[in-house]
Amino acid sequence: MPDNAAPSLRAALSALDNGGAADEAKALLASPAFQRAADFVAEDHGRIVADIIRLTEIPSPPFGEAVRAAAFAEALREQGLRDVATDTEGNVTALRPGTDPEAGLVVICSHLDTVFPAGTDVTVKRQGTILRAPGVGDDTRGLAVMLGLLRALDAAGIKTRAGILAMGSVGEEGAGDLRGVKAFFKDDPRREQIAAFMALDGLDPSRLVTAAVGSKRYRITFRGPGGHSFGAFGLVNPAFALARAADALSRIRVPAEPKTTFSIGRIGGGSSINAIPEEMWMEVDLRSASPAALAALEQRFLDILPQAAADENAARDTTAGKIQVEVKVIGDRPAGATEANSRIVKLAEAVIGAQGYSFHPEASSTDSNIAMNLGLPAITVGSGCAGGRAHSLEEWIDVEPKASAHGIATAMGTLLALAGVEASAG
Repeated sequence: MPDNAAPSLRAALSALDNGGAADEAKALLASPAFQRAADFVAEDHGRIVADIIRLTEIPSPPFGEAVRAAAFAEALREQGLRDVATDTEGNVTALRPGTDPEAGLVVICSHLDTVFPAGTDVTVKRQGTILRAPGVGDDTRGLAVMLGLLRALDAAGIKTRAGILAMGSVGEEGAGDLRGVKAFFKDDPRREQIAAFMALDGLDPSRLVTAAVGSKRYRITFRGPGGHSFGAFGLVNPAFALARAADALSRIRVPAEPKTTFSIGRIGGGSSINAIPEEMWMEVDLRSASPAALAALEQRFLDILPQAAADENAARDTTAGKIQVEVKVIGDRPAGATEANSRIVKLAEAVIGAQGYSFHPEASSTDSNIAMNLGLPAITVGSGCAGGRAHSLEEWIDVEPKASAHGIATAMGTLLALAGVEASAG
C-alpha cells in the first residue's frame, strides 16, 4: 500500500464506522449544494446522453483505446479540469483540486476499453429512451456520467476537501488484465496521494462492489513427438495428457464461500485428424474473492500439470520423445476486499439507501481490484440506469431522463461523501 497518501482521510475511510455514516449521508443529500448539483444533472441530462452516443461511436477495442482516450481527454480539458494528461500506458487523468492538500485525492475511474474487436459496428441505435450498441453501457456510459457529474459540481459551486482525480483507464476488460490501473499505481507519482478509489462501472445504481474477484489465467501447452495416427500408434499423445489434466481439474472441490471457480475456456492444437498432435493447449481461468482460496486453487491446479505429463509418459511409448508441459500466465487480477463495516462502505450504502434504492453488495472484477489489493479503501458503483446484454452485440441501456438522472445523482452523492464537501458550499 502507498505509505504517504493522505493518511488521515484514508485511515478515516478505512476505519470501522461508528454509526455516523447514515446521518452524514442524509445531511449531504439534503444540503442545498447537493440539490443544486442534482437539479443540474437533470437539466444537463440531454448532454450526458449525447456524450454517451458520441463516445460509444468511437471504437475502443482491446489494446486500441487511443482515439477514444483522446476524445475523453479533450472533453476534460473543455470542462476546465487541470493537468489533463495521457500516460505511457494510455490512461487519461485530470484533476479537480480540493481545498485541503493534506486530504489527498479521491479517484473516480471508468474504463475506456470495450470487449469488442476492431471492425465491430458501434453505431448507436435509439428507440425512444433505449440506446443499443456494443459497449454503450460497459463502460461508455460511465465515462459520460463522470463528465456530467463533474460539470454538476462546478455548476453547483461545490468544493471538496480532497481533490478529485478523474481517470479513464485502459485495459480493464479481458486480456487487458487491468493494465491501466496497474500501471497507474506502479508509475504515477500521485499514487502516494490516493486516499480512496471509486470505480464507476456497471449500471445498477443499487450495486456496490466491496470485494474484488481475483483471477489467475493460464495457457497450458503439452508437447510431444507427434506422428501418424496409425503408423505411430502407441507414442505418447499430448491430447491425452491434456485430457488427464482437464479431468483432474474438474475433480477439484472448491469452497462455495468465498465463491471460488475454475473453467477451461479454450482448447486447441493438432494439425490433422490422422496425426498424433505435436502440441495441444488449453486456456484456464481460476477465480475467487479470497486471495487465500485463489492461491490454494492455483497451487492444486499447477500440481496437476506435471503429474498429467508423467502419467502419459508412463502409459505410452517415449522412445521418440516425452511429453513436456509449458505453463504460461496470461492473466493475473489480484483479489481483495474492502471491509463491509468500514466507513467508505457505510457511506456509500447510506447514500444508495437514502436515494431510495435497495442496496446490495457484490463481488466482481473491476479496476477497484488493484486498489483493494493494495489495501486502499475502494468500491465500485453503478452509473445509474437500467440496461442489459453487456458484452454482447445486443447491449442496451435505458436513458429515461428521470430514472437516469436520479441514478447519476446517486453516484455523485457517493463521490461527494468520500471526498468531503466544504461547508461553505451549502
